[in-house]
Amino acid sequence: MNKTLACLLFAVAPGLAHAAEIAMKSVEACRKDGYNVSAVVLDRGGSVQAALRDSLAAPYTLEIAERKAGMAVMSGISSSDFRKSRGDIRPEINHMRGLIVMEGAQPIRAAGSLIGAVGVSGAPGGDKDDVCAKAALKAVEERLEFAD
Repeated sequence: MNKTLACLLFAVAPGLAHAAEIAMKSVEACRKDGYNVSAVVLDRGGSVQAALRDSLAAPYTLEIAERKAGMAVMSGISSSDFRKSRGDIRPEINHMRGLIVMEGAQPIRAAGSLIGAVGVSGAPGGDKDDVCAKAALKAVEERLEFAD
Protein backbone atom coordinates (compact mmCIF):
# COMPACT_ATOMS: atom_id res chain seq x y z
CA MET A 1 0.00 0.00 0.00
CA ASN A 2 1.42 3.39 -0.88
CA LYS A 3 1.97 6.03 1.79
CA THR A 4 -0.69 8.41 0.46
CA LEU A 5 -3.38 5.75 0.55
CA ALA A 6 -2.29 4.64 4.02
CA CYS A 7 -2.53 8.23 5.29
CA LEU A 8 -5.98 8.65 3.75
CA LEU A 9 -7.21 5.44 5.33
CA PHE A 10 -5.77 6.39 8.69
CA ALA A 11 -7.42 9.81 8.47
CA VAL A 12 -10.79 8.07 8.67
CA ALA A 13 -10.15 6.30 11.98
CA PRO A 14 -7.30 5.33 14.25
CA GLY A 15 -6.10 1.89 13.23
CA LEU A 16 -6.59 -0.89 15.74
CA ALA A 17 -2.89 -0.99 16.62
CA HIS A 18 -2.75 2.80 17.13
CA ALA A 19 -5.98 2.78 19.15
CA ALA A 20 -4.71 -0.02 21.41
CA GLU A 21 -1.39 1.80 21.85
CA ILE A 22 -3.11 5.07 22.79
CA ALA A 23 -5.30 3.27 25.32
CA MET A 24 -2.33 1.42 26.83
CA LYS A 25 -0.16 4.53 26.99
CA SER A 26 -3.00 6.35 28.79
CA VAL A 27 -3.26 3.57 31.37
CA GLU A 28 0.53 3.45 31.77
CA ALA A 29 0.79 7.23 32.22
CA CYS A 30 -1.75 7.14 35.03
CA ARG A 31 -0.22 3.99 36.55
CA LYS A 32 3.12 5.84 36.72
CA ASP A 33 1.39 8.43 38.91
CA GLY A 34 -0.21 5.75 41.08
CA TYR A 35 -3.70 5.77 39.53
CA ASN A 36 -5.66 2.78 38.23
CA VAL A 37 -7.77 3.90 35.30
CA SER A 38 -9.64 2.83 32.22
CA ALA A 39 -8.98 4.26 28.77
CA VAL A 40 -11.28 4.08 25.74
CA VAL A 41 -10.45 5.11 22.19
CA LEU A 42 -13.33 5.90 19.82
CA ASP A 43 -13.22 6.42 16.07
CA ARG A 44 -14.71 9.61 14.62
CA GLY A 45 -18.11 7.94 14.39
CA GLY A 46 -18.12 7.22 18.12
CA SER A 47 -17.48 3.47 17.86
CA VAL A 48 -15.11 1.83 20.33
CA GLN A 49 -11.76 0.92 18.78
CA ALA A 50 -9.96 -0.01 22.02
CA ALA A 51 -10.89 -0.24 25.68
CA LEU A 52 -8.60 -1.11 28.58
CA ARG A 53 -9.26 -1.26 32.32
CA ASP A 54 -6.31 -1.47 34.67
CA SER A 55 -6.53 -4.40 37.07
CA LEU A 56 -7.62 -2.34 40.07
CA ALA A 57 -9.71 0.28 38.27
CA ALA A 58 -13.39 0.28 39.13
CA PRO A 59 -15.58 -1.41 36.48
CA TYR A 60 -17.70 1.71 35.86
CA THR A 61 -14.62 3.66 34.76
CA LEU A 62 -14.88 2.02 31.32
CA GLU A 63 -18.29 3.55 30.71
CA ILE A 64 -17.24 6.95 31.99
CA ALA A 65 -14.09 6.94 29.83
CA GLU A 66 -16.17 6.03 26.78
CA ARG A 67 -18.69 8.79 27.46
CA LYS A 68 -15.90 11.33 27.97
CA ALA A 69 -14.38 10.32 24.64
CA GLY A 70 -17.84 10.61 23.07
CA MET A 71 -17.96 14.23 24.21
CA ALA A 72 -14.60 14.96 22.57
CA VAL A 73 -15.70 13.29 19.32
CA MET A 74 -18.99 15.18 19.26
CA SER A 75 -17.47 18.57 20.01
CA GLY A 76 -14.07 18.17 18.32
CA ILE A 77 -12.36 19.69 21.38
CA SER A 78 -11.16 18.32 24.70
CA SER A 79 -13.87 17.49 27.19
CA SER A 80 -12.25 20.01 29.55
CA ASP A 81 -12.55 22.82 27.02
CA PHE A 82 -16.15 21.87 26.28
CA ARG A 83 -16.97 21.85 29.99
CA LYS A 84 -15.48 25.32 30.41
CA SER A 85 -17.20 26.82 27.39
CA ARG A 86 -20.61 25.12 27.60
CA GLY A 87 -21.30 24.47 31.27
CA ASP A 88 -24.74 25.93 30.64
CA ILE A 89 -25.90 22.77 28.83
CA ARG A 90 -24.02 20.24 30.95
CA PRO A 91 -27.07 18.80 32.74
CA GLU A 92 -28.88 18.14 29.47
CA ILE A 93 -25.88 16.55 27.75
CA ASN A 94 -25.13 14.30 30.72
CA HIS A 95 -28.52 12.65 30.10
CA MET A 96 -27.67 11.80 26.50
CA ARG A 97 -26.54 8.26 25.79
CA GLY A 98 -22.80 8.06 25.11
CA LEU A 99 -21.90 11.55 26.35
CA ILE A 100 -20.79 13.08 29.62
CA VAL A 101 -19.32 16.51 30.28
CA MET A 102 -16.32 15.72 32.47
CA GLU A 103 -12.60 16.37 32.15
CA GLY A 104 -10.45 13.54 30.85
CA ALA A 105 -10.86 13.20 27.07
CA GLN A 106 -8.82 14.48 24.16
CA PRO A 107 -9.64 14.50 20.46
CA ILE A 108 -7.30 12.48 18.24
CA ARG A 109 -6.18 14.26 15.09
CA ALA A 110 -4.11 13.11 12.14
CA ALA A 111 -2.98 15.60 9.52
CA GLY A 112 -5.34 18.14 11.10
CA SER A 113 -8.44 15.95 10.78
CA LEU A 114 -10.45 14.64 13.70
CA ILE A 115 -10.16 10.84 13.60
CA GLY A 116 -11.39 9.93 17.07
CA ALA A 117 -10.88 10.57 20.77
CA VAL A 118 -9.40 9.01 23.88
CA GLY A 119 -11.18 9.15 27.22
CA VAL A 120 -9.65 8.27 30.59
CA SER A 121 -11.41 7.69 33.91
CA GLY A 122 -10.39 6.56 37.38
CA ALA A 123 -7.79 9.01 38.65
CA PRO A 124 -8.85 11.21 41.57
CA GLY A 125 -10.06 14.03 39.35
CA GLY A 126 -10.70 14.57 35.68
CA ASP A 127 -7.72 16.91 35.47
CA LYS A 128 -5.47 13.94 36.25
CA ASP A 129 -7.29 11.75 33.73
CA ASP A 130 -6.72 14.50 31.16
CA VAL A 131 -2.96 14.56 31.85
CA CYS A 132 -2.80 10.81 31.10
CA ALA A 133 -4.76 11.18 27.84
CA LYS A 134 -2.48 14.03 26.74
CA ALA A 135 0.63 12.00 27.61
CA ALA A 136 -0.58 9.10 25.47
CA LEU A 137 -1.25 11.35 22.48
CA LYS A 138 2.11 13.05 22.90
CA ALA A 139 3.81 9.63 22.82
CA VAL A 140 2.22 8.73 19.46
CA GLU A 141 1.85 12.14 17.83
CA GLU A 142 4.59 11.64 15.24
CA ARG A 143 3.12 8.31 14.15
CA LEU A 144 -0.35 9.86 13.95
CA GLU A 145 0.92 12.48 11.54
CA PHE A 146 2.87 10.02 9.40
CA ALA A 147 0.92 6.78 9.63
CA ASP A 148 2.10 4.08 7.27
